Amino acid sequence: MELMDERRAEKRLRYSWPIWFAEHCDDILTQGQMIDVSSGGAAFSCYSDRCPSLGEHITARFSVPQFGEDESFGLANFIRDGRICRIDSLGPYLRKVAVQFSEPLPFRPAEDQPAEQFMVI
Repeated sequence: MELMDERRAEKRLRYSWPIWFAEHCDDILTQGQMIDVSSGGAAFSCYSDRCPSLGEHITARFSVPQFGEDESFGLANFIRDGRICRIDSLGPYLRKVAVQFSEPLPFRPAEDQPAEQFMVI
């Protein structure tokens, strides 16, 4: 697994699965594509016309892959509230959105799993 930014306190698990988000959990959900996740936040891509705003609070629903010592595979499902802390352009129609969770995940996705099991895209 590659560490993209040496200033990060925690490695990120990179994978490409859907993430669903909305301003409130009872609003209509918008689909994005997960880029990476750590216990404290995530980055995902979404279409620019459905992109949340910088500083906006959202609720996100997503799954994180978990690998067991015996090479078993499972998913941990989460719903997290968070604040949009960064938005980058990936082209005219796509944005990369970074969200900081208000409550961290109960584990470190890229660190609390056997090293040989990482899914790198």
